[in-house]
Amino acid sequence: MEKKTLSVKTVVAIGIGSALMFVLMRFVALPSGVPNTNLNLGIAILSIFAAIFGPIAGLLIGFIGHTLVDLTFGWGIWWTWVIADALYGLAIGVFWKLYRLEEGEFGIKQAVIFNGIQVAANIIAWVGIAPTLDIFIYQEPSDKVYLQGLVAAALNILVVLILGTLLAFAYSKTRTKAGSLKEE
Repeated sequence: MEKKTLSVKTVVAIGIGSALMFVLMRFVALPSGVPNTNLNLGIAILSIFAAIFGPIAGLLIGFIGHTLVDLTFGWGIWWTWVIADALYGLAIGVFWKLYRLEEGEFGIKQAVIFNGIQVAANIIAWVGIAPTLDIFIYQEPSDKVYLQGLVAAALNILVVLILGTLLAFAYSKTRTKAGSLKEE
């Protein structure tokens, strides 16, 4: 029986994706006006890497990237938000075959599917999971964490809708479409 492991390509993608997510979340984040909640371009990187490399890559990039950010801010690791990013990456990655990025066929239909999934995943992660865990684990006030979650979800949805979709179209254009090469 053959044991399945992650490919070298996926392991490298996890490293690169985590590093890019970290840099963008740590050094390019723009304050939203709500405490500890930023406009974060790293979510687009997490989304595109999960869409290309699948659920395990999405889970690990979200987990590692967000953990590195929290470690460097000095306030400790906010595990509830790390978990939310990891589960968001997992959710995007679960549907990676539907996006048809590797086949070079990411079109309007795939963009609608990708964005429908990212909207649902962002709402679940940031309006459901993160604030609810904040209340149970850290005893945070519910009005504060649900406001943070709503703002984070809205900003993430916009970033992925714009930047994530553009990255998906651009990446797809670099792939050779199946059956496009003809023997002469």
